[in-house]
Amino acid sequence: MAMTAQGTDTRTIDTERETLLRVLEEQRGNLRYTVRGLTDEQARQRTTVSALCLGGVVKHVARGEKSWVRFILEGDPGTDYESPETYAAHEDSFRLLEGETLQGMLKEYTRVAAETERIVRELPDLEAAQKLPTAPWFPEEASWTAREVLLHIIAENAQHNGHADIIREALDGQKTMG
Repeated sequence: MAMTAQGTDTRTIDTERETLLRVLEEQRGNLRYTVRGLTDEQARQRTTVSALCLGGVVKHVARGEKSWVRFILEGDPGTDYESPETYAAHEDSFRLLEGETLQGMLKEYTRVAAETERIVRELPDLEAAQKLPTAPWFPEEASWTAREVLLHIIAENAQHNGHADIIREALDGQKTMG
């Protein structure tokens, strides 16, 4: 049995890491499957009253994952969540802008995934915590461990997969499941 100085069985930690990464990759795979075969025009199309489009969902989850993994390593980036610039950038993360393509976003999503997996495998401890940013949606003075951040990334992907499935079904009747 491999033990650390604190007496933790590293096999358990390694198994937990691999499980978290496997579940995250399953969620990524669901989104990639949902957008299969789409043109850029279809990936830009809004099919509900929401501003969401399928290309924007891919873009948003890739950017979100990249941002949260950076948070694991560096903590709060000091973002002013109430600034008009931050709000505009957040809104732009949900749509494909001029010059952006679905294939480009999928390539970025794959690059971010590889970086996430590398970083998570190299983390010395999933219990390492960072203070959450000051934002209206986080409790004051709260912190999240790397584990909690990974669970949040998984939850965000799953939630946005549901959005993507609805958008795709409204677009052309294709279903991810069932």
